Amino acid sequence: MADSRRHAVKAIPSAPAILATIAAVAAVTAITVAAVTLQVARSVVTPPKRRPEDTRILAVDGAGETITLIATADARLPGEYGFFFGEGSGHARVGGIVAQTQHTVIRRLLGVDRGVLTRARRGRFSGWFYTGPADLGFPFENVEIATELGPAPAWLVPPEEPSTRWVIEVHGRAVRREETVRAVPVFRAAGYCSLLISYRNDEDAPASLDGRYGLGDTEWHDVDAAIRYAVEHGATDIVLMGWSMGGATVLQAATRAEFAGVVRGIVLDSPVIDWVTALRFHGKRLGLPNLICSAAIALLSMKWAGSLTGQRAPIDLAQLDFVRRSADLQLPILLMHSDDDGFIPATASLALSAARPDIVTYVKFTVAGHTKLWNYDRERWNDAISCWLATELA
Repeated sequence: MADSRRHAVKAIPSAPAILATIAAVAAVTAITVAAVTLQVARSVVTPPKRRPEDTRILAVDGAGETITLIATADARLPGEYGFFFGEGSGHARVGGIVAQTQHTVIRRLLGVDRGVLTRARRGRFSGWFYTGPADLGFPFENVEIATELGPAPAWLVPPEEPSTRWVIEVHGRAVRREETVRAVPVFRAAGYCSLLISYRNDEDAPASLDGRYGLGDTEWHDVDAAIRYAVEHGATDIVLMGWSMGGATVLQAATRAEFAGVVRGIVLDSPVIDWVTALRFHGKRLGLPNLICSAAIALLSMKWAGSLTGQRAPIDLAQLDFVRRSADLQLPILLMHSDDDGFIPATASLALSAARPDIVTYVKFTVAGHTKLWNYDRERWNDAISCWLATELA
């Protein structure tokens, strides 16, 4: 008995050993939190090299008229969409739902623009429906915008009759100007010349020195260059339109650009009005603790953190918050957002609308998702823009 008690006593760790264990666990935890925080912060500002293809293709019918997909939220969404496959090298256009079961969805196949869809096994839905302005059948020009980083390619689509009214279309994060082609018909019908621009760190535009997104805090310089181009080519009245991060970018341009005086109005589709709200939403979706989310947001704004995130300069998130800066906005704004966006919550859009009902026309969508409002309900989207142009910018 004495021996067993003696062994039991010896088995109890000493106080210093317990403290050392606690310290080691704390250190490992701190390192893990720091690593995750840095990874989150870097992912926000680093252009992605690939997009996950999250929809499984079950079959393409022999006549090429339908495609059968595994049932996902995107696959079940009514409307007409782009569908990327083959690691982004292929693009098809899918239409309405023909039939669906608990596990599968059959949709109309409107066309395959590139790639061999019958060989693909996975793909992803996109609001990017057209591959370029040539798909619309309108005359257009390939032009270059002289930005501070070098020439950036753009498409210029003139109206039927010469006009001094222009719209500059600005796409969202991690996509390209093809996303904005959807807006050309409605603006062209209203007599606007459309300029569809690229900006820094696009695949076909000059890269910034750090190769990082500025979330609108740097990209607005390229919109300013586009405004200058439009003015030099006869524009006197300009509308800025932005999708998602492009919304944040055009808001910066409207309040900071050298040639902002010729801007008459702003159209926003699923915009980022306040990045902190958007980033916290993403953190919650990923199941991240508030501590990590707050720390990642703070890193983006700190000058010393640039060596960790790759940024040459911190992002002024307060400058990007147009709920707090709502008094700085003076132009008519058409703001369209889906209440179940799923990517950029409509919270800040609603807050801006409530703060500035004198200038904001808010058009609420439901079900449509992020930057897919046109795809989900093309007629309503076009009507919203044409009516706003006729009433606010007549």
